[in-house]
Amino acid sequence: MTRPATARIALNRPLRRLFDYLIPDHLELTPGQRVEVPFGRQTLTGLVVETGVQPPAGITLKPVRNILETWPALPEHTFRLLTWASDYYQHPLGECLFTALPPALRKGRPAREKPDERWQTVTAEAALPANAHRQVALFNTIKTAPGITSSALAQSGFSRAQIRNLQQKELITEVTTQQTPPITPEAELPAPMLSEAQQQAAADFPVDTQSFSATLLYGITGSGKTELYLHYLKTHLKADEQALVLVPEINLTPQTLARFRRYFGNRIQVWHSALNDGERLSTWLKIRNGDPVILIGTRSAVLLPFNHLRTIIVDEEHDSSYKQGEGFRYSGRDVAVYRAHLNQCPVILGSATPSLESWHNANQGKYTLIRLEQRAGGATLPQLELLDIRSRPLEAGLSRPALNAIKETLAKGEQALVFVNRRGFAPVVMCFDCGYLEECPRCDTRLTFHRRDRAMRCHHCDFQMAASHTCPKCQSENFKPVGQGTERTEDTLAEQFPEVPVIRVDRDSTQRKGSIQAILKKVNSGEPCILVGTQMLAKGHDFPNVTLVIAVNADGGLFSVDFRAPEQMIQTLLQVSGRAGRGDKPGKVLIQTCHSDHPLLNALCHGNYATIADQLLAERESGQLPPFRAMAILRAEADTMQNSLQLLDTLKPMATSPGVEIWGPLPAVIARKADRHRAQLVLITDNRKHLNRLLTHLCQYLDQTKLPGSTRWMVDVDPQETS
Repeated sequence: MTRPATARIALNRPLRRLFDYLIPDHLELTPGQRVEVPFGRQTLTGLVVETGVQPPAGITLKPVRNILETWPALPEHTFRLLTWASDYYQHPLGECLFTALPPALRKGRPAREKPDERWQTVTAEAALPANAHRQVALFNTIKTAPGITSSALAQSGFSRAQIRNLQQKELITEVTTQQTPPITPEAELPAPMLSEAQQQAAADFPVDTQSFSATLLYGITGSGKTELYLHYLKTHLKADEQALVLVPEINLTPQTLARFRRYFGNRIQVWHSALNDGERLSTWLKIRNGDPVILIGTRSAVLLPFNHLRTIIVDEEHDSSYKQGEGFRYSGRDVAVYRAHLNQCPVILGSATPSLESWHNANQGKYTLIRLEQRAGGATLPQLELLDIRSRPLEAGLSRPALNAIKETLAKGEQALVFVNRRGFAPVVMCFDCGYLEECPRCDTRLTFHRRDRAMRCHHCDFQMAASHTCPKCQSENFKPVGQGTERTEDTLAEQFPEVPVIRVDRDSTQRKGSIQAILKKVNSGEPCILVGTQMLAKGHDFPNVTLVIAVNADGGLFSVDFRAPEQMIQTLLQVSGRAGRGDKPGKVLIQTCHSDHPLLNALCHGNYATIADQLLAERESGQLPPFRAMAILRAEADTMQNSLQLLDTLKPMATSPGVEIWGPLPAVIARKADRHRAQLVLITDNRKHLNRLLTHLCQYLDQTKLPGSTRWMVDVDPQETS
C-alpha cells in the first residue's frame, strides 16, 4: 500500500512546532511555497517546510486545501537563512519565515500587484494660492515626471488627499496602466569622482562579487562613505544583479536616498515600516522575481527573498536600530553577514564609530579593515572641547559659554546644532514643597512633561494624562518641571535668539509624513538657524553650514549599569560631533560635562575612535564580556515580581553547566513596565554552540510546561541592552 504524501507546514503563530498535512493527489508542493490549510475552524496561510515526512503514528491528518502559487515564495537561500536565524535566535520558525513576507501575503492575498494610478498635469501652470506650498510642490513633481505613480508620490511625502485635491481642481489627470513599468537601466551618470584618500580605500574593496568576503569600512564622519558605496556598486554590480543597502532609519536619510536615485534611477527601491501594504507587495515582487533592484531598507530588508543578490552594504553598522527589540529579536547587521555567506557575495560594513564586535572581528582578521581618515572636499574634523559646567548657572541645561558660542556662530551667518537626548519639555515634574514626583502608574519610571499639549507621558508604555498645575499630593502651586528636554531647550533658545528659527528634530516633531524632508530643506537652505534634537540628528545628515555642535549633557553613559553604555555614549557623541564643519568652514564642538577629568571624555577630545575602541575592547577582555564571550538573556515578566523570579529560579539549575556563568535572577533596572514585573537571568560562556544547545533545551522545557496565565518569557541572544 502506497503511503500518502505528506507535508510539514509552518504557520504564523508563536508556536515552536510545525504541523503535518496530507498532500492531495492533484497538488505538488515544494519548500517555501504558500498554501491554505485548515487549522481548527479557520483556514490559514502556511509555508511548506518539507515534504515526504513521516507523521506520528495514530494521527489522522487533514489535507492541504489549496496552493496559492505554483512557485515558492521563499527561495532556497532565503529559506536557509531564516531557518538558521530561527535556530540562532531561539524564535519559532513559523514567525521567522512569515517575517520575510509582506503583510498582504501573510493574509493570504494573491501575489500580484493592483494597477497603480499614474498621473500627469493638465495645464502648464497651476493657479494655486501662494501659501499652498505642498500642492504647488506636488504639481511641479508631476509636471517634471509625467506618468509618476501614486506610490512614488507617497514615497516623496505626498498624501492621497493632496493628489485627489489637485485632481478635483482639474490640474492633474489619471493615466491608467495595468502594470508597474519595468526596471530600466540606471541614469547615465558615471561613478562619482573620488578623492585620493577615497581612491586608496576603493582599491582595497573586494573585487570578486561571486564569493563571500566581509569588509569593515572605518570612515570618519564626512569622509565620503556614501560616495564609496555608490562607486563600488557602479563599478562592480552588473545590470542584471541585485544589491541590498541597509540603513538604520530610512525616513531620516532622504539625502542618501536622493543621491542613490541620481546614479541608479528606478533601480532604487525602498523598504521600511512606513510603506503601505500595496507598496510593500510591489517591492517584494520585484525582489522575488529577480528584477535588478538596489534595495535601500531598514533591518527587515535583509530577510527578503532576493534571487540575484551580489552585494550587501550595511551603513552605520554600529547603530542599535539594527537589533529588533521585541518578538523575533534578530540583528539585521549580523544576519546580513550570514546572508552574504549563504549567497556567496561580499558584505561591506561602514561606520565612523564601528561596533566593538565588528572592530574585534577586524582585529582578529575575520573582516578586512579599510580606513578612511580624511574628510572629503578639503573639510577638516571639528575641534572638540570639554566644557565643565560644575558650579555654572544653566538656562535649560545650557551654560553661558555655550550660549555665547551660539551667538557668535549666528553672527557669522552659520548654523548651530544643540544635542539634547531627551524628548519633551522636562523629564521630571516635582513639588518643591512636599517633594512629590509625578510617576507612571504602570511603570517604575517618571512621567515626562510635554508642554506643547500640556500632557504627562510615559516613554516606556505610552501612558499619558493631562498635566496638573498643582501638586496632586499637597495641592501646592509650587509644582515645577525639573531638568530639560528638547521642548524646553527649544523654548529657551527661541527666547534668547528671537531673530533666527529654532528647529526641533525628535520623534514628536517628525511624526507627520514628509516632516523630516521639510525640516531638512529649511536647514539646507544655509540660512542661520539653531537645530535642537535627539539622536535623530546624529544619523548621517549632511548640513554644510553647521559649524557649531553643543552636547548638553554628555555624562549619561559614564556610570550606567549597562556595560555597553560607554561605547554607545562615545559613538553618539562622535556621530553628533561629526555634523559640524562638513563644508568649507571649520567646525567646533562643545561637550558640556560635570566630569571633565574623566579619562574616556579626555580620550574623546585628544584621540580618535580607533584608539578608544582598542581601550574599550581591552576593558571588555579583562571583564570577559562580549565580544570575547557569548551572552544571552532569559527574561520573564508576570503580574507580580515573585512569579517572574520564581520562573527564573526554576530555570537556573537547568542552566547550570560547566563553562556557563550565570548572573541572577534579578529584577530588571526598570522592574515594572505597563504593569508587568520584569526579571532576567543572564547566561555567558566561551562556547557559543554550547550556549545554543542549552537555550534550545530551556526553550523546549518552557514550551512543554504549563505556566500561570499571566507569565511570559523570552530569549534575547547577543543582547544590546542588559538592563
